[in-house]
Amino acid sequence: MRIRPYIESKDFEHVEQWIDTEKIHALWCAGLIPYPVTRQNLRILLEKNAEDWTDSAYVATEDDGSVTGFFCYSVNTENNEGFLKLVVVDPAKRGRGYGKRMLKLALQYAFDLTGAEQVQINVFTENSAARSCYEKIGFKERSLTEHAFCYRGEFWGRYNLVIKRKDVKGGFDEIHPSV
Repeated sequence: MRIRPYIESKDFEHVEQWIDTEKIHALWCAGLIPYPVTRQNLRILLEKNAEDWTDSAYVATEDDGSVTGFFCYSVNTENNEGFLKLVVVDPAKRGRGYGKRMLKLALQYAFDLTGAEQVQINVFTENSAARSCYEKIGFKERSLTEHAFCYRGEFWGRYNLVIKRKDVKGGFDEIHPSV
């Protein structure tokens, strides 16, 4: 697996297919763009986040170039804290280690290339599969905001999870195992 910058003309169709229900859309972007995701709405969000937070968008690919995941990353250089967001993996590959591998590559990039001392990620209480994935990598709960988001009359809490460079045990030796 590799990560590379998101290229709208090559990659949007994958993200669009993966965000295929209103609930998945809400879990993914917290309503930051209308459902369904469109090329224009995603472009506007990515540009806004790049300007406001220095976010960059990436995709994870297999060695043959097939796209398996998407995420955004930024680093706050004042406190050396990175932030992962808009994480999604091809539904056909969920539960098979692809998300874990993608996030380990993202963390390797965050720690080794951007100098982050820690990286945070948010996840809704409704998204236990994603939270489990993040915790298996080593993210730990930093805070919980109750009723952070309303989806169709349901109030979801939001966990803020963090992983510190110093807590990454064994480095990133397991990034490239076969799936």
